[in-house]
Amino acid sequence: MNYPVDTSVQLRAVLRALRRKRALTQEQAGNLLGVNQRRAAKIEGNPEVTGFGQISRLVTALGGRIVIEVADSPATSTSTAAAANTKKKNARAKRPSDEW
Repeated sequence: MNYPVDTSVQLRAVLRALRRKRALTQEQAGNLLGVNQRRAAKIEGNPEVTGFGQISRLVTALGGRIVIEVADSPATSTSTAAAANTKKKNARAKRPSDEW
C-alpha cells in the first residue's frame, strides 16, 4: 500500500500507522532505532524537525520504504515542451548557411 505524503502532518500519521500496523509501542519502535521511547515519540510526533536519516531508518524498521515520485503536472509538461522547442530553434540557428 502506498501513502502519499506532502506535509509533515501526513508524515506523522503515516509513521504512526506503520508502527501500529506492526503492533509496536513507541518504546519498541525506538529500540529498533537504538533510541529511547521519548526520542521515538519526538520523531513520530514532530517529523519536520527530525533528520532524514532517522526518518528513513524508522520507515525501514517499520517495514516501509521511501520512494520519491515525480508528479506530472501541466505546468511541468508545458515548460518541458517549451524548452525542447527552444533547443530545436537554437540547433537550427547554428547550422552552417547554404548561402555564400
